[in-house]
Parts: sequence; structure tokens; C-alpha cells
Amino acid sequence: MAFRRFDAEGARAQRDVVSRIHRDAYADVIATGEQFASDEAFMTRFDAYTARAGLELVIAYEGRDAAALPIAQAWGWPLSLRTAWWDGLIEQPDATFTDEDGTRTFALSEIMVSRAWTGRGVAHALHDELLAPRTEERATLLVRPDNPAYAIYSRWGWRKAARLRPGWPGAPLFDVLMLSLPLGSAPSLKG
Repeated sequence: MAFRRFDAEGARAQRDVVSRIHRDAYADVIATGEQFASDEAFMTRFDAYTARAGLELVIAYEGRDAAALPIAQAWGWPLSLRTAWWDGLIEQPDATFTDEDGTRTFALSEIMVSRAWTGRGVAHALHDELLAPRTEERATLLVRPDNPAYAIYSRWGWRKAARLRPGWPGAPLFDVLMLSLPLGSAPSLKG
């Protein structure tokens, strides 16, 4: 397995690959017809994400040559002073929880693995590849409480801090998970 990193411009150039991995990884959820889960809605969000400063996309490939098959992807960005990430927060752990300056929190927006590659450690390797070089003090992600990945995130050190409903049309209620950075550091007592 090999990893390739892309900034926002490079991520936009990978749009077809991103959509293909999404359609495979989320085929069952897409098949439910839920508006938020559709590939069209997902790619609309992806287009908005790639307009953010500091976006970083990591794609995992089977193989290392030019013909390598893309099998998984993850991306995120540092939260800016004027971030909308916390809009829709249901509960706030402390008064400074949402204070951002562009260097405090990295938002892990998406992580997904093609179905044929699930259960092989690809997601964890991709997670670590994206987060290991980050210099922020913490990372955050949103996960549905009924998502099977929730237990996996917990094993990786993520902890629930709050609940949030994003402003995207049809967005469900998510748990806000937090992780101390750099990877392997002791958990922070502050949200």
C-alpha cells in the first residue's frame, strides 16, 4: 500500500477518484435513498471542502506504480477563526471549546475504504498517515452514534465531547469526537 497527499487544488483534480471510492465504500447507505448519503450530495460537500484553506487529502493505493488502484481516502483541514464547523453544536463542554485560531483543531472530515479492503487495517493506516504530521493540539470528527466505525474510533483514542447537527440539507445528528495530537500523546483534559 502507498499513500499520496494532495492539497485542495490537487484534491479537486482527484474528484472522480474521490467519487468512485465514495460510491463503493458507501454503496449500502447510498442505496437507502437518503438524501444526505447520495453521491451527488456528497460531492457537493466535497466541492465546498476543497475551497477551504489548508485542506489535505490522502489517498491509499494498492501498489506503488502509476497503475496503482485507489482503495481508500481521508481528508480534513485546520479549523479557522471563522469556522462554521461548530455551527449546530447541541452541547458545549466548556466556554473555550469552540475557540479556533487556525492552529488549534484539525477537522477530520472523511475517512472511507473500498469494501474489498475493509477489515485489513487500511482505515487505521490511512487515519495515522493523515494525522501523524499534524501540528494542531487536537483533532475532531463527526460520527453518527449508530455507525459501526464509532467503536473503532474509540479504540483509536477518540472520545465523545458533544453532539452536533451540521447545516447541510438532510444532515443527521452526529456525536463530536476529539483526539489529542500529536498522535500518541496523552489525552487532554480540556475539550
